[in-house]
Amino acid sequence: MHRRQMLRTGAAAAAGAGLAGVVTPATAATAAAPASTPAPDRPPRRPLRVHTVLYDGVEEQDFAGHIEVFGIAGRDRITQSFVTADGPRSVTTTAGMEIVCRTPWTPRSADLILVPGGGYGDGSGLQREIRRGVLPRALAAARRRGLILGAVCSGTMLLSAAGITAGRPCTTHHIAKDDLKAQGGRVVGGRVVDDGDLVTCGGVTSGIDLGLWLLERFYGPETAVFAEEVLEYERRGTVWRS
Repeated sequence: MHRRQMLRTGAAAAAGAGLAGVVTPATAATAAAPASTPAPDRPPRRPLRVHTVLYDGVEEQDFAGHIEVFGIAGRDRITQSFVTADGPRSVTTTAGMEIVCRTPWTPRSADLILVPGGGYGDGSGLQREIRRGVLPRALAAARRRGLILGAVCSGTMLLSAAGITAGRPCTTHHIAKDDLKAQGGRVVGGRVVDDGDLVTCGGVTSGIDLGLWLLERFYGPETAVFAEEVLEYERRGTVWRS
């Protein structure tokens, strides 16, 4: 069975067996919370539309983590597209893989835009994009009510270059935290930092945790726990939420 079908099959089986209320370590905090605990955020009735921004020199793991997590939820809940600020084109990743991005840059058709990292420092794909300026300008112009902007690893520095993190709780790869703070970001200690319409995370594999958190935020802890089981992955660190 395709693992992205396992979530639905597992959920149905658990409900049929009366196991929907079983408390696991990942849900213990939720189960112990008082009845006044807010319900998960709910996306529009249509699927949540996620655009992942790619560029030459992007790091593979920085975009692979959340994409795999969201894929488990199924396309009836989340649709995903690769985009570039230059429109449809091919990009070459850090490891030399070529990826074709066919979706136009249309931020008004996205509910969530995620920016992965691309290394750090001189010669990195990230630094080239910051100096080129096209992507930071496009991200700054994309902001609107109802759109969530997020970043994985050093991708937060592209949001910073766009002026989006100034004065906001955020995080990035540890090697870039001092620079993020110097540029006006309010760096906090969570592995994932959720400030409502700005969601960032730490380095590399933190993107998996960001994906799982957003799955929980929109679809509840049961969905996130099943995704963990499918991935054979246990979440790490703390979600810092405003």
